[in-house]
Amino acid sequence: MASDTTVAPSGAHVDPWTGQPARRSRRGAIAAATAVAVAVAGLVLAADVVAYRRFGPQPEPRIPGVERLVIQDRFHTTDPVPYDRTPPAGGPHAPVWLNCGVYAAPVPAENAVHSLEHGAVWVTYRPDLPAGQVAALRLLGRRPYTIVSPYPGLPAPVVATSWGRQMRLDAAADDRLQRFLDVYREGPLTPERGGPCHGGTGAPLT
Repeated sequence: MASDTTVAPSGAHVDPWTGQPARRSRRGAIAAATAVAVAVAGLVLAADVVAYRRFGPQPEPRIPGVERLVIQDRFHTTDPVPYDRTPPAGGPHAPVWLNCGVYAAPVPAENAVHSLEHGAVWVTYRPDLPAGQVAALRLLGRRPYTIVSPYPGLPAPVVATSWGRQMRLDAAADDRLQRFLDVYREGPLTPERGGPCHGGTGAPLT
């Protein structure tokens, strides 16, 4: 009597419901390969940031759009400082640093620059930035050594600044913002790395 059992070719995958050789989706295989490639790329990006921050002299990770600035002076002053860029990325500054966190109103640049000297990243945005984007930026401000505040007259909707480095962004969702924070927050370029970011002046929302 003939058997109704279907035997799959050696090495083939069998559909547990039909007992027939399973057909692999070419689209699914491509999607899986793409996911693996993206994951590997993410590990490489993370590895270069870790090496830069923790293990001796390392090449500075490249982020498209980051301006590298030479800061000549960093003395204390109680006078207003006529900074040469908006917002400033270093230079003379107030004797008291700005407390890190989220601010609903503009903050004194001279105090914020002192926080940059201690390793903070200052994320500024135009006052008319859409509310959803402001909310996304404020989530970033919960991290240590991060300042988020509006800043009138910015050259771009969002500007990320650390000591001697600055990047202009068209939107809060730009992936480069996260990488900027990973690389430069308390990074090796900080003149007074480990200096306090609390106990100064300012009353952040968070």
